[in-house]
Amino acid sequence: MADDRNLPATTAAVPILRRRADLRIWIAGWHRAGETVGLVPTMGALHDGHMALVSAARARADRVIVTLFVNPKQFNSAADLAAYPRTEEADAALLAPYEVDLLYAPAGEEMYPPGFDTTVSVAGIGTGLCDLYRPGHFDGVATVVTKLLTQTRADLAFFGEKDFQQLILVRRLARDLDLGVEIVGCPTLREADGVALSSRNSRLSPADRRRAAILPETLSAAVAALAAGETAANVLDEARARLLAGGVERLEYLELRRERDLEPLAAATEPARLLVAAWFGGVRLIDNMPVIAALR
Repeated sequence: MADDRNLPATTAAVPILRRRADLRIWIAGWHRAGETVGLVPTMGALHDGHMALVSAARARADRVIVTLFVNPKQFNSAADLAAYPRTEEADAALLAPYEVDLLYAPAGEEMYPPGFDTTVSVAGIGTGLCDLYRPGHFDGVATVVTKLLTQTRADLAFFGEKDFQQLILVRRLARDLDLGVEIVGCPTLREADGVALSSRNSRLSPADRRRAAILPETLSAAVAALAAGETAANVLDEARARLLAGGVERLEYLELRRERDLEPLAAATEPARLLVAAWFGGVRLIDNMPVIAALR
């Protein structure tokens, strides 16, 4: 009888691998054929924002791998980890029309086997943003992304700009560790009312989901004011007041940062990002928008 341990499980025609040893066999064959590999790392609960990343990868790479792994090392709260949606079957079905070559969905012990004791840390990326409110989060992100990039031997990896601090961190990580992968940032996709697509949106009550529209509305107005040359301190103070009056349960930060390295800025005198993190009904949402400096 043939040994079927290296054969993938399939759901809706998307091959699913769960062991890194099997993953290496497939990737080695692609590389021998001179094919490029594009990687889209996800934690599942896929939506149109993820599909945009898959489409971008499909356009630039010969082969596309989507990973699905809810990474416990990047959660600060056990309750938040437990509440994170897990929808593998639906995710695989959603990927099928996009001609994804592999869905890599390892178990926790496959990613972090007994005795695993290494943490990857990237210093100095956006200190005071999510770092301040989610201690250790980005160490968890950096560790799992390093593992996924090395396991898949990807030539290109695609990340959404919605998690902008994460994108900048991953770019620094890939550069500093000479991983030989191009990190591609893809624009944020938004719903009709401007709310950034996120797996967390499904956890909002209908009322909180309506209130969440205050985030993109406020960011857009503040970006226009900053680009027009208004003083950042005044613009940000007005925007914070608007958010709190508009239904934000708790505002963690609203800050103007330099786009290339997330250093704080007092004015939009160079390409910048306006970044926000806010809570609605016990659900934390993040967003950001680019600020193009006006010629002065």
